[in-house]
This record gives sequence, structure tokens and C-alpha cells, in this order.
Amino acid sequence: MLDRLAGTPSSLDEINRAVPDLEPQIRNKMDGDSLENSFTRTNNASSGRVHAHPYGQITVLGMGSWGTALAMVAATAGRDVRLWGRRNQLSEAVNATRINAEYLPDVPLHDRIMVTSDLAKALEGSEAVLIVTPSLTLRQVCASIRPHLPKGIPLALCCKGIERGTGFLLSHLVSEELPGHPVGALSGPTFAKETALGHPTAATIAFPFSYQDRLDPAKSPAARLAVSMSSAAFRPYVSDDLVGVEIGGAVKNVIAIACGMMTGAGFAENTRAALITRGIDEMKFLAEALGGRRETVTGLSGAGDLTLTCSSMTSRNMSLGVQLGKGIPRSECFDGRDVVVEGEVNAVSVVDLAHRIRVSMPICEAVHSILYEGADLGKAFSDLWARPIESEPRALDIELAHPTTLLRETL
Repeated sequence: MLDRLAGTPSSLDEINRAVPDLEPQIRNKMDGDSLENSFTRTNNASSGRVHAHPYGQITVLGMGSWGTALAMVAATAGRDVRLWGRRNQLSEAVNATRINAEYLPDVPLHDRIMVTSDLAKALEGSEAVLIVTPSLTLRQVCASIRPHLPKGIPLALCCKGIERGTGFLLSHLVSEELPGHPVGALSGPTFAKETALGHPTAATIAFPFSYQDRLDPAKSPAARLAVSMSSAAFRPYVSDDLVGVEIGGAVKNVIAIACGMMTGAGFAENTRAALITRGIDEMKFLAEALGGRRETVTGLSGAGDLTLTCSSMTSRNMSLGVQLGKGIPRSECFDGRDVVVEGEVNAVSVVDLAHRIRVSMPICEAVHSILYEGADLGKAFSDLWARPIESEPRALDIELAHPTTLLRETL
């Protein structure tokens, strides 16, 4: 080996050729390296791809449309799946018909899916858990599953939001309630029906990466869950930026309500494009302030999810906004049905968190003012457009008084 080191190699490639028998991780500088570099260097050094071992059995908690769709994804990928629903009557009906007629009526369940309302049975032998329950009930769900969870198995959040009152990201909440388990998230531009029917779909799976995970990425929860869910139609991407992924998922719901409101009020593509673009900017600054990466927000879990949610009435957030924009009272939206709209909940928690850490989020604040402060929808958005003129990028640091505001002040 010493003979091979004679001379001074001028590049990393030359070092790799000169020292082929060193472990790849020794050459991988851990301080400051991104997850992408960690994968790339390991792959280059070994002249092959990283192979991760999938989980054998996955539990999906939550039998709504998205929970059912994710159960289908995992089963299609070859996993044994246990799908848990809180209501025994629904579980029995789904077991009998093999169709979740209430939430996903057009999709027959895969044979690998076992349906139950018994938490102990759902979690017995599980190697990974997808939590697909509403964010409002997450603490109660954690308390319920605590006695039945196999030790140390990873938990992936498939619900989105920030806890009201505490300002906790949902991963922090789960880590607090269920210590000793890796906690991550699965998020992206995904409508349940399309996903369940096998339409080509992509999403991000994010878990924090430990030092050991960076040395051997294939053994990380993110990588193992990604290969566990991968199929010909469902393509996951791996991330170590859990904060960025969670912020994208929480904020996009609020921005989607804003897009819906303006659409319902009669405005069209220019307005929606402006709200989406500036909404991404709000996501970036909140994520960065909490330790996330701006680039994550431009990916599937941020810009991708936001674009989808703001472009279709399939989204409950967009749909609620459209109905409110048309002047329909909140109590009469969705034909008076009690429909959970995550963005409605998140509008409070997102704005509260932004105020705490002094991040400006004017679109989210406008939605909050309409939903909870009795603000007139037209005036709230008029005020949004009349804010001081800012620079893009913000690094230019320019703020100009808007002529509309000056005119109002003189009247």
C-alpha cells in the first residue's frame, strides 16, 4: 500500500484509485458533508449502488383515504401490511368487502393488507409504522400505541402540521411521547386515489441521519423505508432534512387555502402563480429559521406538494378556500359535513410559530385573519397586495412604500 501512495495524488479520484482497499467511509469527510455526498462517495468508491434491506411488515395507523392508499403502496411493494382504523364498524366492513367504501371506494384492497381495529394486533411484529391520523389527535394516538410498539422501530409521520400551543413540529411531539424510536416523515405531491390506483407518484422520506447512518446510509431508517415502499409506480426520495420536509407540509396547506380563496373570489392563474411562488418563499424562511434547508422546500415535499394542492379541488384545503372565496359560510362548506381541513388548523399554529421566531409570513397571516379574526376576505387580500414593495431576492434589502398605501393615508 505504501508503494501505491508514492507521489502526491491530485484529486479524490486518484486517492480512490491509489487506496482501493480502504473503507469508503474513511475517505468520506463527515463534518459538513451532505447526505447526497455521503451516498455519492460511498457509491463511487464501491463501484455500485447502495443496497438497503426493506422492512418485512409495516403497520399503517389511520384508515382514511391516505392511510388506505399508503397501505396499498406498501403491499404493492411486497410488504405485509396491517391497516388499523379506530372504528370497529368500518374495519369490519372493509374486511368483509375488501374495499374502503367510505374513503377510497374505487380501490379493491391488496391481498397483503390485513385490516383491524385492534391496536395490539396491528402492531404485533411490526418493523415500521406509518402514522396517518389527523395532527390534532396525534398525542392521543401516541399514548394509545405506546404499550404495543415493538422496541426501537421507526415511525414515519404521514400527517402534516405544527402543534397548536406548543409550536412543536409533529416529529418533536412524537419523539417526546415515544422516546427511543427514530421519527421521520413521508411527504410529497400525492393525492390518495391516484396513489392507490398506481399512477406514477414521487414523495420524500426524511429521517435525521446519525453519524452511523452517514457511515452506512443503506441501514438508515430513511433508506430502508424508501426501498420498502418503492414499486414500479411509487418512487420515494431520501432526505435527512426532516425540518424542511415538515415545514413544507404544514405551510403548503395554509397557502392552498389562500389560493382557493382567491380562485373562489373570481381570480385566475396570475394570482395563483403569485401566491404559490411567494408561499414557497414563506416556507423557505420558516424552514431556515428552524434549522431546515431552503433547497428542501424547492423539492417534492415543498414546492411539489404546494403546486399540486393549489391546483386541484381534490385538495380539501383548496376546496375550503374556494367555498369561502365564493362567500359560503364556513358552517355550510362541504355541504355542512364535518370535514377535517389540516390547513385550517395549521393556520393558527404556523402563524403563532412565525410570530414567536419573528419570521414574516404575510400570506399565512392573511388566511389566519380571515378564518379566525373576522377579517373581510377582499380587504385582507387587498392589504396583502398593498404591502411595501420588497426586493427579490431579499438579500437586496429594499423596501419601498406602496403607492396604494400612500393614497389611502392621504384620504
